[in-house]
Amino acid sequence: MGLLATTNITELRRIEQPELDAMCVRHDRLWSAKPGGARAVFAWMDLSGLDLRGKNLCDADFTGAILAGCQMQGARFDQANMFGADLQNADLTDASLRRADLRGACLRNANLTGVDMFEADLREGSIAVGDRDKGLKVMEHINRVGDVQGAILAGANLERSRLSGIMAVRADFTDANMKDAKLVRANLKQCTMTGVNLAGADLSGADLAGADLRDAILVGAKTLAWNVTRADMRGALTDEPVGRSVEDLPYKDMIRAHARWCETGGSEGSPSVFDNADLRALETIRGFNLTALSAKGAVFFGLDMEGVQLQGAHLDGADLRSCNLRRADLRGARLIGAKLAGADLRDAQLGPLLLGGQRVLASNMTGANLKAADLARADLRYAILREADLSRANFTNALMTNADLLDARRWGARGMGDVL
Repeated sequence: MGLLATTNITELRRIEQPELDAMCVRHDRLWSAKPGGARAVFAWMDLSGLDLRGKNLCDADFTGAILAGCQMQGARFDQANMFGADLQNADLTDASLRRADLRGACLRNANLTGVDMFEADLREGSIAVGDRDKGLKVMEHINRVGDVQGAILAGANLERSRLSGIMAVRADFTDANMKDAKLVRANLKQCTMTGVNLAGADLSGADLAGADLRDAILVGAKTLAWNVTRADMRGALTDEPVGRSVEDLPYKDMIRAHARWCETGGSEGSPSVFDNADLRALETIRGFNLTALSAKGAVFFGLDMEGVQLQGAHLDGADLRSCNLRRADLRGARLIGAKLAGADLRDAQLGPLLLGGQRVLASNMTGANLKAADLARADLRYAILREADLSRANFTNALMTNADLLDARRWGARGMGDVL
């Protein structure tokens, strides 16, 4: 555990915007290996309310700094030292804090929507408070936990972050990526965690009483001695099979029989129905020809489906979150209400399926959840995306001619301006 020596808040040096801007310019010159550069050191300074939007402050020192109410949207703080910093009510929307040291920091009521905090450290920090007259000869040691109470972390990337012991009462983690995060003894009471990815996370001893965990991903999570009293876990995905499991039916043989039926034009094999089946144990169906497959409400979560052929498939309500669907052929597929959050759909074909003559069948993703999905270079011509959730999805260089986006939610989606 680190040790932080602090002074009284009245002794923190206040800096104003012009001095901040000058320090940021020198820091950026250092980062770019240009002459005249110097590392930005804001330790024990009061920067409250200042504008840091879009600035590059990677590896800067904010030890014990006051950043309350700062505008920090889109700024870069990768590997920055923010030990014991006060970030209450700061706006860090879409900022990057990869591997930042936030031990003992206070992020209460901060806006961290879409922030990237990969491997960030928000564990408890030990602070030494010195006496004004006697200096550090007389010290009071205080253990301060990371505090994100009431903070908004919707869509944040917290993969492999260290959050053990964090105080996060009533924080909003909607759709956040917390895969493999350390949350031992974390206080997550009454948190909003709908759609959060906690796969492989360590929640041992965590308190999630009254939390909203609907549609959360808890596959491989450690939950020893956790408290989920009054937590809403409807639709949460765990290691327990959902619907019919692989053990109930010979799904591997059925998949191969269906593929053979497609490849031979129906002369061999047989079509199969996988409605409401849990297919996670298959691990991979890479490259299989599964044209016209019926798998409504099936769970494919995390499967390797690269290059799979699913033309005209019936996948309404299917769970395809975190699936590898690169170069998959989904022309004419029905994906109404399907869960595709975080799926890799780069170079996928989701355009119309030609049925002969003048007949075409458009891919239908009405009401589908495509939050944070990667659709770079995908073909979405004529695709129906009415009322779909496209928040934070990537559409860079995608083809979207005549796509139907009526009432689709597009907040934070990238590349939409290039394709519409």
